[in-house]
Amino acid sequence: MHLDRSLPLVAALAPQNFDNITRHIDPEWVEQALQATGTASVRTRRFPAELAIWLPIGMAMVRDRPIVEVVDSLGLVLPAADAKPTLVAKSTVQQARARLGEEPMAWLFSRCADEWSHASAAAHRWRGLALYGVDGSTLRVADSDENGAYFGYGNGGHRGPSGYPLVRLVGLMVLRSHLLAAASFGPYEHGEHTYARELWRSVPDNSLTIMDRLFFAAGVLIPLARDGHNRHWMVRAKKNLRWRTLQRLGPNDYLVEMDVSRQARSQDPSLPKTWAMRAIKYQRKGFRPETLLTSLLEAEEYPADEIVLLYHERWELELGYDEIKTEVLEREETLRSKSPAGVAQEVWGILLAYNLVRLEIERVAAQVGVEPIRISFVGALRLIVDEWLWWSHMRHPGAIPSRLRNLEAVLKRLVLPPRRSERSYPRAVKIKMSNYARKRRPSTGAGVK
Repeated sequence: MHLDRSLPLVAALAPQNFDNITRHIDPEWVEQALQATGTASVRTRRFPAELAIWLPIGMAMVRDRPIVEVVDSLGLVLPAADAKPTLVAKSTVQQARARLGEEPMAWLFSRCADEWSHASAAAHRWRGLALYGVDGSTLRVADSDENGAYFGYGNGGHRGPSGYPLVRLVGLMVLRSHLLAAASFGPYEHGEHTYARELWRSVPDNSLTIMDRLFFAAGVLIPLARDGHNRHWMVRAKKNLRWRTLQRLGPNDYLVEMDVSRQARSQDPSLPKTWAMRAIKYQRKGFRPETLLTSLLEAEEYPADEIVLLYHERWELELGYDEIKTEVLEREETLRSKSPAGVAQEVWGILLAYNLVRLEIERVAAQVGVEPIRISFVGALRLIVDEWLWWSHMRHPGAIPSRLRNLEAVLKRLVLPPRRSERSYPRAVKIKMSNYARKRRPSTGAGVK
């Protein structure tokens, strides 16, 4: 069945099961994702690509169910030719995922993120700048030979390599709504700087990207500001940095200059020999003195006291990662897929599902008149998943409008109190590493696909 004839069938099924959340994704984007990556179904299938593209999203939303049950419960297959109610075979699901691959999911995530995240950032600007954050994280993947060979293992020091292969992921997030604007991930051995550079093409003009001090590098930050219009960065300074003071801009506020290392210029000859930045020193009560470095050089246009407060919004990105790992993945960061292509497909599905929930939260927050971060993510996720599963068993479409109104009303209950900035949480070890030997997976030869 050609795409132009199969899409009407998909449209007839999808709204009943997914309308409460997937209405944000334009059906044309799904078609474009499949066409652009050459994965559209060209013959009649019960599980065509136009429906299979929703499976990784469903796998992320319903983590506690087998994949075939996700397919059945969400009604992701077309009716059989004889109209008999038969369940889809496990092999059919595996084949559909293999045919789909990772490219359509990556394309669809990028298209949706471009549409949603930058509009959100523009709506929550600071002094005309859209606010983003960049940071890295890791995800465990199934301990198959294929995953281990491709992604690699973390170095546990004297404890040896990590028990599971690790995916290194770096995300670009809208700080005031937690929507992901872009993501880059792959083998653990590549550092966060490598993946961060791939995100700069997604950073819009007239923006400020806030990062932790581990991202302070000329080869990372200079291209971010240089290759765009009014694109700025901010990081916390490392303790061993040295610079020359060019001008005093105010109390504890300086224009400084730093040399670019020969190593950095050998890797990127376009880098200058020196670069100027602004250094702002401050100390919060109960904490050690810190210094912020930023490309925001105009002291009057960007006051130092506001910059200090703004830097700590970077923590919103950490909270966003916690929402993904603790709530979406239910603290089961070990992904299901046993091949690198399957892992990539699953990761894009997780990020898409997260953004769909966050987009629904932002819409409700606008109706209530609060910031998006004031709506409980865990409460919203549970409600949306419950409604999603309920829709899949809906037999009375006339009840849908009332269910939608009820969902919006309940979501509005989830408004959280304002953040209390005076609270502090010093870092401490909560669970001590075990001294027992770690269980090792026996070698099984070829990896399971």
